[in-house]
Amino acid sequence: MDAATPAVAPNMSDWTHTKPYFETDAVAHLATLMRDGSPHSIPLWIGVDGDRLMLFTEVDTLKDRNLQRDPRVAVSVTAADNSYSMAFVRGVAVERIDGDEALPYVDRISRLYTGEEYGLRSGLAVWFIEPHKAWSRTYED
Repeated sequence: MDAATPAVAPNMSDWTHTKPYFETDAVAHLATLMRDGSPHSIPLWIGVDGDRLMLFTEVDTLKDRNLQRDPRVAVSVTAADNSYSMAFVRGVAVERIDGDEALPYVDRISRLYTGEEYGLRSGLAVWFIEPHKAWSRTYED
């Protein structure tokens, strides 16, 4: 490979190109790992905070317990207006906040999807995901 050859495979991208896919109101899918190692995937709202993804959940849900036990995740999203426009991130949940400290982040995500603050005001946790691998692509005709 010479210096002009990209280090990534063709049609692959990085976090800089993938991040905008997660800054929309498209519903994402989060995959966590169950205790036995099997995957658990759920749809959810997601946001971006700097160079990290952020999501919220009620405290002590299955995804909250899974992330506390094993922080490895995969997150995917497909554009709401183009099912051929997609992105994924594999990464690690690196931080969790809950209580009143979580509410500004919860509301930021909720406003992206609904235009309003989130109705539930207690029992919530926010997780921050550090992307380790990111890929995005829009397939054109």
